[in-house]
Amino acid sequence: MENEKPESGRDVIAGRNAVAEALRSGRPVDCLYVARGGRGSLGALTAQARNRGVPVKETNARMLDRLCGGTAHQGVAAVAAAKEYASVDDIFRLAQERGEPPFILVADGLEDPHNLGAVIRVAECAGAHGVIVPQRRSAGLTAAVEKASAGALEYVPVARVTNLAAALDGLKARGVWVYGADMDGQSWCGVDYSGPLALVIGSEGAGLGRLVREKCDFVISLPMLGKIDSLNASVACGVICYEIVRQRHGVKTK
Repeated sequence: MENEKPESGRDVIAGRNAVAEALRSGRPVDCLYVARGGRGSLGALTAQARNRGVPVKETNARMLDRLCGGTAHQGVAAVAAAKEYASVDDIFRLAQERGEPPFILVADGLEDPHNLGAVIRVAECAGAHGVIVPQRRSAGLTAAVEKASAGALEYVPVARVTNLAAALDGLKARGVWVYGADMDGQSWCGVDYSGPLALVIGSEGAGLGRLVREKCDFVISLPMLGKIDSLNASVACGVICYEIVRQRHGVKTK
């Protein structure tokens, strides 16, 4: 479990019976929060959540009170997902249906829901076939992400994986080239994006994780000509994605 401060203002399911029913019904759940030291049926709920691949995070009663807005929570609350997660196979299937080489965005450590929502919006606008996020150290498909995506979440498959480095190995085994956006890489417009590719975007603070960077076939960078040495993650994603669009489809005018 992780010690994490939950955010309020989401679609929250509070109380042991309500959470148990949500898990049993198959409702998309982004995360389960349990009170530190909780006993009884909390253990069964935790096991059920993990069996469904739902992250379980430990917090304290005060934070649960805030998350649930005064609703009695009995030491447990679930945050409902705005949309059910897709699978990586779903992303490849969409690329095949369109008759295009896979174009996938991978978010490494984007914990800000507004940034993740904006990346999903870029993915939809640039014609990407899906987005992959890790189970930990990532915002989930919450209402805030849905709002920030400006509707794009309805059209873009988002897959959540337990191990991002292993997932990148899986993409490479299927013929996908992995491009990581980070500092000290080669020019973003000096590489070929015409084939099957995954573009990995790291967090603003930490950039790409070490293991994730090691899995990249190419590390690419945008020039920083001002006083600040980094762009917002979703802005950098947009710049690179439209170079991918330019190379794949050419410049079209109406």
